[in-house]
Amino acid sequence: MGRLARVMRIAQPVVLVALPAIMLLWAWLKLPGAALVTSVCACAALVPFFVGFEKSRRRARDLMPIVVLTALAVAGRLVFAPVPAIKPIIAIVVMGGLCFGREDGFMIGALAMLVSNIFFGQGPWTPWQMFSMGLAGYLAGVMGSHGRLSRRWSIAAFGAAMALLYGFILDTWTIVGFASSAGAAGALATYAAGLATNVASAIGTVAFLVPIAHSWPRVFGRIKERYLT
Repeated sequence: MGRLARVMRIAQPVVLVALPAIMLLWAWLKLPGAALVTSVCACAALVPFFVGFEKSRRRARDLMPIVVLTALAVAGRLVFAPVPAIKPIIAIVVMGGLCFGREDGFMIGALAMLVSNIFFGQGPWTPWQMFSMGLAGYLAGVMGSHGRLSRRWSIAAFGAAMALLYGFILDTWTIVGFASSAGAAGALATYAAGLATNVASAIGTVAFLVPIAHSWPRVFGRIKERYLT
């Protein structure tokens, strides 16, 4: 691994913490241009992951899990598009991070949102969706590396938490960027409006995770042992 890749790896957890802090600080100080500034910051937060990944000098076969799981996540989001809030994408991203590590988990989540938004529509929300979904994969990798997600229901509970976190971050971005002038009442109204969708997403994520929580780690573990080591 080159020097730049190591620097980017060190920067990754920093930007994961710094971006929400900047967003909340901007809202607290009631500074102008919140929507533009926070979207630019979200784009900047993706840089350490993509640059670090690009400079990591991986073999072609090491990229296959990311490609396959990203494609599967995109396909799942498209297939379940008619069903409001119920999508397998968070479940797939969580399993990707758990099985292949934090960096791959982030890339799967971020790329899945970027590619699927070709069909759902790109906009200022895309960097935040990429960041939030990537964060779910990253945290799954962190938890998995510490042996915290070894049981079916712990994985399902974690997936539900990631679905709620994803919704919370997107709702917060909406408040900071477009409804900050409405004050606390507007913020509460925005969170309340998104609550049903976020809860439905969490329930759907659990429903998708429970059947695969044991089988996927075993399958991917054998793939890693035979082809990626």
